[in-house]
Amino acid sequence: MKKYLLLLPAIFLQLCSNSSKAQNPSVMKDPFAHTFSIVARDSITGEMAVGVQSHWFSVGALVPWGRSGVGVVATQSFVNPAYGPNGLDLMQKGKSAAVALKELVSKDEAKDYRQVAFLDAQGKASAFTGEKCVESALQHVGDNFSVQANMMLNDEIVPAMAKAFKDNSNLPLAERVVKVLQAAQAAGGDIRGRQSAALIVVGPNKVENSWEDKKIDLRVDDSGEPLIELERLLKVARAYEYMNKGDLAVEAKNVDEALKQYGKAESLFPENLEMRYWKAVALANSDRLEEAIPVFKAIFQEDDNWREMTTRLPASDLLNITEEELSRIVN
Repeated sequence: MKKYLLLLPAIFLQLCSNSSKAQNPSVMKDPFAHTFSIVARDSITGEMAVGVQSHWFSVGALVPWGRSGVGVVATQSFVNPAYGPNGLDLMQKGKSAAVALKELVSKDEAKDYRQVAFLDAQGKASAFTGEKCVESALQHVGDNFSVQANMMLNDEIVPAMAKAFKDNSNLPLAERVVKVLQAAQAAGGDIRGRQSAALIVVGPNKVENSWEDKKIDLRVDDSGEPLIELERLLKVARAYEYMNKGDLAVEAKNVDEALKQYGKAESLFPENLEMRYWKAVALANSDRLEEAIPVFKAIFQEDDNWREMTTRLPASDLLNITEEELSRIVN
């Protein structure tokens, strides 16, 4: 039966409808997300993350869940998405990851088909792998992390993930998680191949507004190389973090700090005209027009739409220069 489950999910569902459906009626309606994942916490910053890759479309819509100051959840195999919000609710009420997971598993009539990991804000992790998860199906719970996988090519994936997490403690949490996923793929990965990946990071402290929850929220829904794309997106996300810091420095009238942050952004994403553009605007707004003009000129040569954009900024108080100075920039 495992052969059919590995290669022909539709046939598996038909077989189950004739045999075990009476025992596990709820699993029939649940989506597949056979995969490998990690839930982790940075012991220094308190940030928490979930990283996942699968040979299934849009794995990020199903597997990773997180709430700042509360915890993170990865729910996979035959996915019951309710483990995400329900688990986070229990941890928010003060229950540990282990207690919260045990409570939900005990109520799940299809638990034999589940693979789930919880991690709370204290860095305590807990995982569960059902007896009917497709081999190779393993888990490893350590300090501030848990790695788990099912439908893997071999038994080396989970040990490789645990080692990668420990070996890359010098990296920021998001980059560290990507290294773990890359190690899993290098060790063999999903027996079916790869298709999608996702990464979320939440903060150490509870937030008032839900839209402030995720510090990083990246998804690759369909790709031949989802981890390569995920790593690229993370690099772009970091560049925009520097852009945001630069904008805040501009608001505080700290031009030197703004230029420093914009420069970091540009170094990560040099082909992005917008990052260069706002650096030029910051220079112009700081009476450093002679430095700004060559930057504007280079941008206009690549895309003349930015010239028109520049003429519109003064009306919105985003470019505070004289008409003569504006003419020098655009002409």
